[in-house]
Amino acid sequence: MRARYLALGLMAGLAAPALASSDGVTTFTLDNGMDVVVIEDHRSTAVTHMVWYRIGAADEPAGTSGIAHFLEHLMFKGTDKMDAGEFSATVSANGGTDNAFTSYDYTAYYQRVAADRLDLMMQMEADRMVNLQMTEQDVATERDVIIEERNMRVENSPQSIFSEQMSAAQYMNHPYGTPVIGWQHEMAALTQDDALSFYREYYAPNNAILVVAGDVTPDQVRTLADQTYGVLPANPDLPERIRPQEPPQLSARRMEYEDPRISQPYLVRTYLAPERDSGAQDEAAALTLLANLLGGDSTTSHLAEELQFDSDVAVYTSASYSGVSMDDTTFSLVVVPKQGVTLEEAEAAMDASIARFMEQGPDADELARIKTQFRASEIYAMDNTEGRANSYGRALAVGLTLEDIDNWLPLVEATTPDQIMEAARKVFDPRRSVTGFVAPPAKIEARLTESSKG
Repeated sequence: MRARYLALGLMAGLAAPALASSDGVTTFTLDNGMDVVVIEDHRSTAVTHMVWYRIGAADEPAGTSGIAHFLEHLMFKGTDKMDAGEFSATVSANGGTDNAFTSYDYTAYYQRVAADRLDLMMQMEADRMVNLQMTEQDVATERDVIIEERNMRVENSPQSIFSEQMSAAQYMNHPYGTPVIGWQHEMAALTQDDALSFYREYYAPNNAILVVAGDVTPDQVRTLADQTYGVLPANPDLPERIRPQEPPQLSARRMEYEDPRISQPYLVRTYLAPERDSGAQDEAAALTLLANLLGGDSTTSHLAEELQFDSDVAVYTSASYSGVSMDDTTFSLVVVPKQGVTLEEAEAAMDASIARFMEQGPDADELARIKTQFRASEIYAMDNTEGRANSYGRALAVGLTLEDIDNWLPLVEATTPDQIMEAARKVFDPRRSVTGFVAPPAKIEARLTESSKG
Protein backbone atom coordinates (compact mmCIF):
# COMPACT_ATOMS: atom_id res chain seq x y z
CA MET A 1 0.00 0.00 0.00
CA ARG A 2 2.72 2.44 0.98
CA ALA A 3 4.67 1.76 -2.21
CA ARG A 4 1.65 2.61 -4.31
CA TYR A 5 1.72 6.18 -3.09
CA LEU A 6 5.40 7.00 -3.12
CA ALA A 7 5.15 8.08 -6.74
CA LEU A 8 2.61 10.78 -5.97
CA GLY A 9 3.64 14.41 -5.90
CA LEU A 10 7.01 14.41 -7.59
CA MET A 11 6.43 18.00 -8.62
CA ALA A 12 5.43 20.50 -5.96
CA GLY A 13 4.31 24.09 -6.27
CA LEU A 14 5.52 26.81 -3.93
CA ALA A 15 3.20 27.54 -1.02
CA ALA A 16 2.12 31.01 0.03
CA PRO A 17 4.09 32.64 2.87
CA ALA A 18 3.45 31.13 6.30
CA LEU A 19 1.59 33.10 8.93
CA ALA A 20 2.31 32.20 12.56
CA SER A 21 -0.18 33.11 15.27
CA SER A 22 0.72 33.92 18.85
CA ASP A 23 0.04 30.44 20.19
CA GLY A 24 2.39 28.61 17.86
CA VAL A 25 -0.13 27.76 15.15
CA THR A 26 1.20 28.17 11.62
CA THR A 27 -0.87 28.51 8.48
CA PHE A 28 -0.20 28.75 4.77
CA THR A 29 -2.07 28.20 1.51
CA LEU A 30 -1.04 25.94 -1.36
CA ASP A 31 -1.03 27.23 -4.92
CA ASN A 32 -4.23 25.29 -5.64
CA GLY A 33 -6.06 27.13 -2.86
CA MET A 34 -5.94 24.50 -0.12
CA ASP A 35 -5.52 26.05 3.34
CA VAL A 36 -3.11 24.37 5.74
CA VAL A 37 -2.91 24.71 9.53
CA VAL A 38 -0.06 23.24 11.57
CA ILE A 39 -0.26 22.87 15.36
CA GLU A 40 3.05 21.78 16.84
CA ASP A 41 2.99 19.54 19.91
CA HIS A 42 6.08 17.43 20.52
CA ARG A 43 5.01 15.80 23.79
CA SER A 44 4.34 12.52 21.99
CA THR A 45 5.26 10.99 18.65
CA ALA A 46 1.66 10.96 17.43
CA VAL A 47 -0.02 13.21 14.90
CA THR A 48 -3.63 14.06 14.03
CA HIS A 49 -4.29 14.57 10.32
CA MET A 50 -7.61 16.14 9.33
CA VAL A 51 -9.14 17.32 6.08
CA TRP A 52 -12.17 19.59 6.42
CA TYR A 53 -14.39 20.30 3.43
CA ARG A 54 -16.38 23.53 3.44
CA ILE A 55 -19.53 21.64 2.56
CA GLY A 56 -22.21 20.12 4.73
CA ALA A 57 -25.83 19.09 4.96
CA ALA A 58 -27.04 22.71 4.72
CA ASP A 59 -25.48 22.96 1.25
CA GLU A 60 -27.31 20.02 -0.29
CA PRO A 61 -29.47 20.38 -3.41
CA ALA A 62 -33.19 20.37 -2.66
CA GLY A 63 -34.67 16.89 -2.56
CA THR A 64 -31.37 15.12 -1.80
CA SER A 65 -31.24 15.48 1.97
CA GLY A 66 -28.56 13.27 3.48
CA ILE A 67 -26.29 13.32 0.41
CA ALA A 68 -23.39 14.96 2.30
CA HIS A 69 -23.47 12.26 4.98
CA PHE A 70 -24.04 9.55 2.35
CA LEU A 71 -20.94 10.69 0.46
CA GLU A 72 -18.96 10.62 3.70
CA HIS A 73 -19.75 6.89 3.88
CA LEU A 74 -18.92 6.32 0.22
CA MET A 75 -15.51 7.98 0.66
CA PHE A 76 -14.40 4.79 2.38
CA LYS A 77 -15.01 2.85 -0.82
CA GLY A 78 -12.20 2.50 -3.32
CA THR A 79 -10.16 4.53 -5.76
CA ASP A 80 -8.13 3.33 -8.71
CA LYS A 81 -5.35 2.61 -6.19
CA MET A 82 -7.39 1.34 -3.23
CA ASP A 83 -10.00 -1.36 -2.85
CA ALA A 84 -13.16 -0.72 -0.85
CA GLY A 85 -12.29 -0.70 2.85
CA GLU A 86 -8.55 -0.59 2.20
CA PHE A 87 -8.17 2.98 3.46
CA SER A 88 -9.21 2.18 7.04
CA ALA A 89 -7.49 -1.19 6.94
CA THR A 90 -4.21 0.52 6.03
CA VAL A 91 -4.60 3.09 8.83
CA SER A 92 -5.23 0.26 11.29
CA ALA A 93 -2.29 -1.79 9.98
CA ASN A 94 -0.08 1.22 10.65
CA GLY A 95 -1.25 1.42 14.26
CA GLY A 96 -3.66 4.30 13.76
CA THR A 97 -7.35 5.12 13.97
CA ASP A 98 -9.57 6.97 11.53
CA ASN A 99 -13.10 8.21 11.12
CA ALA A 100 -15.21 10.99 9.60
CA PHE A 101 -18.20 13.14 10.46
CA THR A 102 -20.71 15.40 8.74
CA SER A 103 -22.44 18.49 10.12
CA TYR A 104 -24.61 21.19 8.59
CA ASP A 105 -21.57 23.31 7.73
CA TYR A 106 -18.68 20.93 7.03
CA THR A 107 -17.54 17.35 6.43
CA ALA A 108 -14.28 16.17 8.01
CA TYR A 109 -12.02 13.13 7.71
CA TYR A 110 -9.27 12.36 10.19
CA GLN A 111 -6.60 9.89 11.19
CA ARG A 112 -4.46 9.66 14.31
CA VAL A 113 -1.18 7.85 13.69
CA ALA A 114 2.51 7.88 14.54
CA ALA A 115 4.17 10.98 13.09
CA ASP A 116 6.33 8.95 10.70
CA ARG A 117 3.13 7.71 8.98
CA LEU A 118 1.91 11.20 8.15
CA ASP A 119 3.13 11.06 4.55
CA LEU A 120 1.11 7.90 3.95
CA MET A 121 -2.04 9.47 5.39
CA MET A 122 -1.64 12.50 3.14
CA GLN A 123 -1.09 10.36 0.07
CA MET A 124 -4.21 8.31 0.72
CA GLU A 125 -6.40 11.29 1.60
CA ALA A 126 -5.22 13.23 -1.44
CA ASP A 127 -5.98 10.23 -3.62
CA ARG A 128 -9.58 9.92 -2.52
CA MET A 129 -10.09 13.66 -2.77
CA VAL A 130 -10.08 13.35 -6.58
CA ASN A 131 -10.06 9.66 -7.52
CA LEU A 132 -13.05 8.16 -5.69
CA GLN A 133 -14.60 5.14 -7.38
CA MET A 134 -18.00 3.65 -6.51
CA THR A 135 -20.12 0.96 -8.08
CA GLU A 136 -23.90 0.75 -8.15
CA GLN A 137 -23.58 -2.07 -5.62
CA ASP A 138 -21.48 0.15 -3.33
CA VAL A 139 -24.19 2.79 -3.50
CA ALA A 140 -27.02 0.35 -2.84
CA THR A 141 -25.21 -1.27 0.09
CA GLU A 142 -24.22 2.01 1.70
CA ARG A 143 -27.68 3.47 1.19
CA ASP A 144 -29.07 0.60 3.24
CA VAL A 145 -26.43 1.35 5.87
CA ILE A 146 -27.40 5.01 6.29
CA ILE A 147 -31.11 4.16 6.37
CA GLU A 148 -30.43 1.65 9.13
CA GLU A 149 -28.33 4.29 10.89
CA ARG A 150 -31.30 6.63 10.80
CA ASN A 151 -33.56 3.88 12.13
CA MET A 152 -31.22 3.28 15.06
CA ARG A 153 -30.36 6.89 15.92
CA VAL A 154 -33.61 8.66 15.09
CA GLU A 155 -36.62 6.40 14.56
CA ASN A 156 -35.77 4.39 17.69
CA SER A 157 -35.30 7.55 19.78
CA PRO A 158 -38.34 9.70 20.60
CA GLN A 159 -35.98 12.43 21.80
CA SER A 160 -34.29 12.50 18.39
CA ILE A 161 -37.60 12.57 16.55
CA PHE A 162 -38.74 15.49 18.70
CA SER A 163 -35.46 17.32 18.12
CA GLU A 164 -35.93 17.00 14.34
CA GLN A 165 -39.45 18.36 14.60
CA MET A 166 -38.27 21.29 16.73
CA SER A 167 -35.62 22.21 14.18
CA ALA A 168 -38.13 21.97 11.34
CA ALA A 169 -40.44 24.30 13.26
CA GLN A 170 -37.64 26.76 14.03
CA TYR A 171 -36.26 26.91 10.49
CA MET A 172 -39.07 27.28 7.98
CA ASN A 173 -36.82 28.10 5.03
CA HIS A 174 -33.18 27.63 6.06
CA PRO A 175 -31.74 24.12 5.55
CA TYR A 176 -30.82 23.87 9.25
CA GLY A 177 -34.42 22.66 9.53
CA THR A 178 -33.55 19.49 7.59
CA PRO A 179 -31.71 16.75 9.54
CA VAL A 180 -28.06 16.14 8.69
CA ILE A 181 -28.71 12.45 8.18
CA GLY A 182 -31.59 13.32 5.85
CA TRP A 183 -35.32 12.62 5.65
CA GLN A 184 -35.81 8.90 5.19
CA HIS A 185 -37.95 9.12 2.04
CA GLU A 186 -35.27 11.22 0.32
CA MET A 187 -32.42 9.04 1.60
CA ALA A 188 -34.05 6.01 -0.01
CA ALA A 189 -34.00 7.77 -3.38
CA LEU A 190 -30.33 8.83 -3.37
CA THR A 191 -28.44 7.59 -6.42
CA GLN A 192 -24.90 7.11 -7.67
CA ASP A 193 -25.33 10.18 -9.87
CA ASP A 194 -26.37 12.25 -6.82
CA ALA A 195 -23.26 11.17 -4.93
CA LEU A 196 -20.85 11.68 -7.82
CA SER A 197 -22.30 15.07 -8.71
CA PHE A 198 -21.95 16.29 -5.12
CA TYR A 199 -18.40 14.86 -4.92
CA ARG A 200 -17.21 16.41 -8.18
CA GLU A 201 -18.65 19.80 -7.35
CA TYR A 202 -17.40 20.22 -3.79
CA TYR A 203 -14.48 17.86 -3.11
CA ALA A 204 -11.48 19.84 -4.30
CA PRO A 205 -8.37 21.25 -2.63
CA ASN A 206 -9.61 24.84 -2.91
CA ASN A 207 -12.67 23.83 -0.86
CA ALA A 208 -10.65 22.09 1.85
CA ILE A 209 -8.66 22.85 4.98
CA LEU A 210 -5.81 20.59 6.06
CA VAL A 211 -5.13 20.55 9.80
CA VAL A 212 -2.10 18.68 11.13
CA ALA A 213 -1.48 18.64 14.88
CA GLY A 214 1.21 16.84 16.84
CA ASP A 215 4.85 15.89 16.49
CA VAL A 216 5.58 17.84 13.29
CA THR A 217 7.10 21.11 12.15
CA PRO A 218 5.59 23.55 9.66
CA ASP A 219 8.39 22.87 7.18
CA GLN A 220 7.74 19.12 7.32
CA VAL A 221 4.03 19.58 6.73
CA ARG A 222 4.61 22.10 3.95
CA THR A 223 6.90 19.69 2.08
CA LEU A 224 4.48 16.76 2.39
CA ALA A 225 1.45 18.89 1.56
CA ASP A 226 3.15 20.22 -1.58
CA GLN A 227 3.97 16.67 -2.70
CA THR A 228 0.49 15.24 -2.10
CA TYR A 229 -2.30 17.80 -2.05
CA GLY A 230 -0.34 20.49 -3.90
CA VAL A 231 -0.37 18.60 -7.19
CA LEU A 232 -4.17 18.25 -7.25
CA PRO A 233 -6.10 20.58 -9.55
CA ALA A 234 -8.35 23.23 -8.04
CA ASN A 235 -11.99 23.36 -9.06
CA PRO A 236 -12.27 26.64 -10.99
CA ASP A 237 -16.08 26.37 -10.96
CA LEU A 238 -16.49 25.94 -7.22
CA PRO A 239 -19.91 27.52 -6.51
CA GLU A 240 -20.33 30.34 -4.03
CA ARG A 241 -21.72 29.20 -0.71
CA ILE A 242 -25.21 30.75 -0.79
CA ARG A 243 -28.09 29.30 1.21
CA PRO A 244 -31.78 30.11 1.57
CA GLN A 245 -32.24 32.35 4.60
CA GLU A 246 -35.04 32.57 7.15
CA PRO A 247 -37.78 35.14 6.62
CA PRO A 248 -38.50 37.26 9.70
CA GLN A 249 -40.22 35.14 12.34
CA LEU A 250 -43.28 37.13 13.42
CA SER A 251 -44.92 34.90 16.00
CA ALA A 252 -44.06 32.32 18.63
CA ARG A 253 -44.40 28.72 17.51
CA ARG A 254 -45.52 25.84 19.71
CA MET A 255 -45.60 22.10 19.26
CA GLU A 256 -46.48 19.02 21.26
CA TYR A 257 -44.95 15.62 20.69
CA GLU A 258 -46.31 12.49 22.30
CA ASP A 259 -44.72 9.08 22.28
CA PRO A 260 -45.45 6.03 24.46
CA ARG A 261 -41.71 5.52 24.87
CA ILE A 262 -41.39 8.81 26.79
CA SER A 263 -41.23 8.14 30.51
CA GLN A 264 -40.35 11.65 31.72
CA PRO A 265 -42.15 14.68 30.25
CA TYR A 266 -40.00 17.73 29.49
CA LEU A 267 -40.12 21.02 27.65
CA VAL A 268 -37.65 22.71 25.31
CA ARG A 269 -37.64 26.28 24.07
CA THR A 270 -35.32 27.55 21.37
CA TYR A 271 -34.77 31.10 20.15
CA LEU A 272 -33.10 32.11 16.91
CA ALA A 273 -29.72 33.58 17.85
CA PRO A 274 -26.79 35.07 15.94
CA GLU A 275 -23.73 32.98 15.18
CA ARG A 276 -20.10 33.95 15.68
CA ASP A 277 -19.12 36.14 12.73
CA SER A 278 -15.55 36.89 11.75
CA GLY A 279 -14.47 40.16 13.30
CA ALA A 280 -17.81 40.52 15.11
CA GLN A 281 -17.93 37.99 17.93
CA ASP A 282 -19.04 40.27 20.77
CA GLU A 283 -22.69 39.22 20.80
CA ALA A 284 -21.76 35.54 20.60
CA ALA A 285 -19.42 35.99 23.57
CA ALA A 286 -22.25 37.59 25.56
CA LEU A 287 -24.64 34.75 24.65
CA THR A 288 -22.03 32.17 25.66
CA LEU A 289 -21.85 33.70 29.12
CA LEU A 290 -25.64 34.12 29.29
CA ALA A 291 -26.13 30.40 28.66
CA ASN A 292 -23.67 29.55 31.42
CA LEU A 293 -25.30 31.99 33.85
CA LEU A 294 -28.80 30.64 33.21
CA GLY A 295 -28.20 26.93 32.88
CA GLY A 296 -24.59 25.97 32.39
CA ASP A 297 -24.27 24.25 35.77
CA SER A 298 -26.80 21.70 37.06
CA THR A 299 -26.56 22.99 40.64
CA THR A 300 -25.37 26.62 40.76
CA SER A 301 -26.83 28.28 37.65
CA HIS A 302 -29.80 30.65 37.84
CA LEU A 303 -32.46 28.21 36.60
CA ALA A 304 -31.11 25.38 38.72
CA GLU A 305 -31.17 27.44 41.92
CA GLU A 306 -34.64 28.80 41.34
CA LEU A 307 -36.45 25.83 39.78
CA GLN A 308 -34.63 22.84 41.26
CA PHE A 309 -33.87 24.06 44.76
CA ASP A 310 -35.81 27.17 45.74
CA SER A 311 -39.21 26.21 44.32
CA ASP A 312 -38.69 22.45 43.77
CA VAL A 313 -40.42 22.63 40.38
CA ALA A 314 -37.86 20.78 38.25
CA VAL A 315 -35.44 17.90 38.49
CA TYR A 316 -33.25 19.22 35.67
CA THR A 317 -32.67 22.53 33.88
CA SER A 318 -30.20 23.69 31.27
CA ALA A 319 -29.41 26.49 28.85
CA SER A 320 -27.10 26.14 25.87
CA TYR A 321 -25.69 28.12 22.98
CA SER A 322 -23.02 27.37 20.38
CA GLY A 323 -22.15 30.05 17.87
CA VAL A 324 -19.81 28.06 15.62
CA SER A 325 -22.07 27.92 12.56
CA MET A 326 -22.39 29.59 9.17
CA ASP A 327 -25.84 31.08 9.82
CA ASP A 328 -28.21 31.88 12.66
CA THR A 329 -28.10 29.26 15.38
CA THR A 330 -30.30 28.75 18.46
CA PHE A 331 -30.26 29.55 22.16
CA SER A 332 -31.94 26.65 23.99
CA LEU A 333 -33.64 26.15 27.35
CA VAL A 334 -34.67 22.79 28.81
CA VAL A 335 -36.78 22.05 31.89
CA VAL A 336 -37.68 18.60 33.20
CA PRO A 337 -40.44 19.04 35.79
CA LYS A 338 -40.58 16.98 38.96
CA GLN A 339 -43.38 14.44 39.34
CA GLY A 340 -46.72 16.13 39.91
CA VAL A 341 -45.73 19.38 38.15
CA THR A 342 -47.36 19.93 34.77
CA LEU A 343 -45.50 21.13 31.72
CA GLU A 344 -47.54 24.34 31.80
CA GLU A 345 -46.53 24.95 35.40
CA ALA A 346 -42.89 24.25 34.57
CA GLU A 347 -43.01 26.63 31.61
CA ALA A 348 -44.59 29.38 33.73
CA ALA A 349 -41.90 28.91 36.38
CA MET A 350 -39.18 29.06 33.73
CA ASP A 351 -40.60 32.26 32.27
CA ALA A 352 -40.88 33.85 35.71
CA SER A 353 -37.29 32.89 36.52
CA ILE A 354 -35.99 34.40 33.29
CA ALA A 355 -38.03 37.55 33.96
CA ARG A 356 -36.37 37.89 37.37
CA PHE A 357 -32.96 37.47 35.77
CA MET A 358 -33.80 40.19 33.26
CA GLU A 359 -34.74 42.52 36.13
CA GLN A 360 -31.73 41.75 38.34
CA GLY A 361 -28.97 41.09 35.81
CA PRO A 362 -26.08 38.71 36.39
CA ASP A 363 -24.63 38.29 39.85
CA ALA A 364 -21.11 39.78 39.83
CA ASP A 365 -19.53 36.92 41.78
CA GLU A 366 -21.23 34.28 39.66
CA LEU A 367 -20.14 36.00 36.45
CA ALA A 368 -16.55 36.17 37.69
CA ARG A 369 -16.68 32.47 38.60
CA ILE A 370 -18.05 31.52 35.19
CA LYS A 371 -15.37 33.52 33.41
CA THR A 372 -12.71 31.77 35.48
CA GLN A 373 -14.19 28.39 34.61
CA PHE A 374 -14.40 29.34 30.94
CA ARG A 375 -10.76 30.38 30.91
CA ALA A 376 -9.75 27.12 32.57
CA SER A 377 -11.77 25.04 30.10
CA GLU A 378 -10.18 26.84 27.15
CA ILE A 379 -6.69 26.31 28.57
CA TYR A 380 -7.38 22.63 29.27
CA ALA A 381 -8.74 22.23 25.73
CA MET A 382 -5.46 23.58 24.37
CA ASP A 383 -3.74 20.68 26.12
CA ASN A 384 -5.57 18.13 23.94
CA THR A 385 -3.90 18.01 20.53
CA GLU A 386 -6.72 16.17 18.79
CA GLY A 387 -9.36 18.41 20.37
CA ARG A 388 -7.39 21.49 19.40
CA ALA A 389 -7.17 20.35 15.78
CA ASN A 390 -10.92 19.77 15.83
CA SER A 391 -11.58 23.20 17.30
CA TYR A 392 -9.46 25.01 14.69
CA GLY A 393 -10.95 23.01 11.83
CA ARG A 394 -14.55 23.70 12.89
CA ALA A 395 -13.96 27.41 13.29
CA LEU A 396 -12.13 27.86 10.00
CA ALA A 397 -14.68 25.76 8.10
CA VAL A 398 -17.50 28.17 9.01
CA GLY A 399 -15.56 31.28 8.03
CA LEU A 400 -13.78 32.33 11.21
CA THR A 401 -10.09 33.22 11.07
CA LEU A 402 -7.05 32.46 13.19
CA GLU A 403 -7.34 35.97 14.57
CA ASP A 404 -10.95 35.29 15.58
CA ILE A 405 -9.89 32.09 17.33
CA ASP A 406 -7.04 33.84 19.16
CA ASN A 407 -9.34 36.70 20.22
CA TRP A 408 -12.18 34.51 21.49
CA LEU A 409 -10.99 33.96 25.09
CA PRO A 410 -9.97 37.60 25.70
CA LEU A 411 -13.26 38.72 24.18
CA VAL A 412 -15.32 36.50 26.47
CA GLU A 413 -13.32 37.59 29.52
CA ALA A 414 -13.84 41.27 28.64
CA THR A 415 -17.61 40.94 28.16
CA THR A 416 -19.53 43.21 30.54
CA PRO A 417 -22.86 42.66 32.33
CA ASP A 418 -24.39 45.36 30.13
CA GLN A 419 -23.37 43.46 26.99
CA ILE A 420 -24.87 40.25 28.40
CA MET A 421 -28.16 41.95 29.18
CA GLU A 422 -28.28 43.62 25.77
CA ALA A 423 -27.77 40.23 24.09
CA ALA A 424 -30.41 38.67 26.38
CA ARG A 425 -32.99 41.32 25.49
CA LYS A 426 -32.42 40.65 21.79
CA VAL A 427 -32.48 36.86 21.97
CA PHE A 428 -35.45 36.48 24.34
CA ASP A 429 -37.97 37.71 21.78
CA PRO A 430 -41.02 35.41 21.96
CA ARG A 431 -41.68 36.03 18.27
CA ARG A 432 -38.42 34.22 17.46
CA SER A 433 -39.09 31.20 19.68
CA VAL A 434 -40.31 27.63 19.40
CA THR A 435 -41.62 25.87 22.52
CA GLY A 436 -42.04 22.11 22.52
CA PHE A 437 -43.74 19.81 25.02
CA VAL A 438 -42.74 16.15 25.11
CA ALA A 439 -44.83 13.61 27.02
CA PRO A 440 -46.45 10.16 26.85
CA PRO A 441 -49.80 10.15 25.02
CA ALA A 442 -51.83 9.86 28.23
CA LYS A 443 -50.28 13.05 29.64
CA ILE A 444 -51.11 15.17 26.60
CA GLU A 445 -54.56 13.59 26.11
CA ALA A 446 -55.46 14.29 29.74
CA ARG A 447 -54.31 17.88 29.47
CA LEU A 448 -56.25 18.44 26.23
CA THR A 449 -59.35 16.95 27.85
CA GLU A 450 -59.08 19.30 30.81
CA SER A 451 -58.53 22.24 28.47
CA SER A 452 -61.67 21.41 26.46
CA LYS A 453 -63.76 21.24 29.64
CA GLY A 454 -62.61 24.73 30.58
